[in-house]
Amino acid sequence: MKRIALFVDVQNIYYTCREAYGRQFNYRKLWQHLGYEGDIVLAVAYAIHKGDDGQLKFQDALKHIGFEVKLKPFIQRSDGSAKGDWDVGITIDIMEGAGEVDSVILLSGDGDFDLLLQKIHQKYGVETQVYGVPALTAKSLRDSASQFHPIDAALLL
Repeated sequence: MKRIALFVDVQNIYYTCREAYGRQFNYRKLWQHLGYEGDIVLAVAYAIHKGDDGQLKFQDALKHIGFEVKLKPFIQRSDGSAKGDWDVGITIDIMEGAGEVDSVILLSGDGDFDLLLQKIHQKYGVETQVYGVPALTAKSLRDSASQFHPIDAALLL
């Protein structure tokens, strides 16, 4: 049975699905789909903690599905801009987990992850899959993955 590690850039998926479709991503449906492909041995969702009720319910739902939810505080800068970036944390976890699995699946459209996917494929020989909104996923990320899966209506709520 194929061992799968699943990593979700929650903010990226939330905003790209909202922008492209005006809908939310269906994490439960993805989990069920991947369950047919293999055994999900590691699943981490990286989110920003703002502490509002809707967000807490969403995080609980992810935990119920089977995700470990890692949270970073939402930082509002004095100039009004916001910071909440998990790129380094996601990268570290993928580097640490890649040697233990057959397939690494990343949900993100962020091109910053392209070198990471190339590196773990070269170093560990793992299959790399990316799920992203086609119009909002960096070409470099799509090209660096063994497989790119477009997020479309079938994976939305």
